Amino acid sequence: GPWLRSVGLVAGCTLLFGALRWALRRCPLPAHVRCDATRTWRWRNLLVSFVHSIVAGIWAVAGVWQMPEIFSDIVDTAPPSGRLLLCFASGYFVHDSLDIILCRQSRASWEYLVHHAMAVSGLFSGILLNRFVGAGLISLFVEVSNIFLTIRMMMRLGNLPFPTLYQVNKYANLVVYFLFRLAPQAYLSWYFARFVEARGQGAFLMFNLVLLDGMILVYFSRLLRSDFFPGTRQPGPDSEKKFLID
Repeated sequence: GPWLRSVGLVAGCTLLFGALRWALRRCPLPAHVRCDATRTWRWRNLLVSFVHSIVAGIWAVAGVWQMPEIFSDIVDTAPPSGRLLLCFASGYFVHDSLDIILCRQSRASWEYLVHHAMAVSGLFSGILLNRFVGAGLISLFVEVSNIFLTIRMMMRLGNLPFPTLYQVNKYANLVVYFLFRLAPQAYLSWYFARFVEARGQGAFLMFNLVLLDGMILVYFSRLLRSDFFPGTRQPGPDSEKKFLID
């Protein structure tokens, strides 16, 4: 049935990202990354994340551009490829969770595991019930922001000597974070509070949304402190190994 087909698509996308990670092992590593096993794992993890962000971000924006009426009905309106995009994104989040757990990075990356669990549960509910697919597309606008965040993290991780590019990306990050992360999340929060009944799937997604609102604001404050007010944070001895501090 359709449920089995959807689960198969998610499993197939998970394997696709696993194959991508394996293929990316052939890519050369910066010297600063190559000398440390944790940095090597993180670099390859970020490369996979970068590919996912480009594909999912462009796909989500194109889908909503194709059907702008999604903004007035996020429950039942979605382009034909909407559910496939949710399967694609779910497959990435499952793959990334497995990558973190199997490579014993859970302690340093536990916030990612919490985020992925919320994301997968929310996307799965849209896939299986075929409702709120439009909301899922709008929530994936965040991947456009992740393109610039991943570039930032890779430049810091690899200690890459491109200060001008880092400065340009720093300000682009700020603009894109607002346009593709804060603004869509604020719109979804407003829509759910005003139009969605707080029961069943609607209540579950609203709960997820509130948690994600909190996480996004925390991440935004960290980004501001790290790039614009660096003197306000004292890094710990192992902060380089953590994803979301820097």
